[in-house]
Amino acid sequence: MARGRSADYDLNRESIVRTATRLFAQQGYPGTSMSDLAKACGISKPLLYHYVSDKYELLREITDGHVTRLEALVGEVEALKLAPPARLRELIRRFVHEYAQARHDHGVLTQDVKFLEPRDRNRVLRKERAVVAAFAATIAEARPDLAQAALAKPLTMLLFGMINWMFTWLKPEGTLGHDDMAPIVADLFLGGLGAVQAPATTVLAPN
Repeated sequence: MARGRSADYDLNRESIVRTATRLFAQQGYPGTSMSDLAKACGISKPLLYHYVSDKYELLREITDGHVTRLEALVGEVEALKLAPPARLRELIRRFVHEYAQARHDHGVLTQDVKFLEPRDRNRVLRKERAVVAAFAATIAEARPDLAQAALAKPLTMLLFGMINWMFTWLKPEGTLGHDDMAPIVADLFLGGLGAVQAPATTVLAPN
């Protein structure tokens, strides 16, 4: 008779996935071995293989899980039935907040998606394209004139340029947090530099 899973199996496996996410983000997928992961988790390799078959399984789960959560955020915001400008602000707010919680996940998605096998990579990229399309459709609704000029998609990519790379320079221990930055991104994108309002937590730079 096969041995059943322990009561804390799912919790232990999730801890392994989170540790793998951090290591992949810091060292890269090719630069991280199962031995590295076992050591970081404080367990033996045989025990590690009780939870995961190989590191590719982890890469697939991390990347697909991240874009699936982003898709879900889009669906939640669309369900609110907000006017286009308010919907775009809410999308920005939720995505910035999500990236704050999943900065390593996003790092892995950005740098290591190329190591997925074609079938898995295409599935992840389809979900990414669906997210981009949702943002572009919202921008098109907010500014139909720009959509007619075929600018909805380029503007979306510019917006994601602000959001996607925030994890590389916005440090968790810094003066500004992601919740501070979300309205700044929205103000800058929707109204330009003149519309940006400094958050109350901002420390003025010395003259």
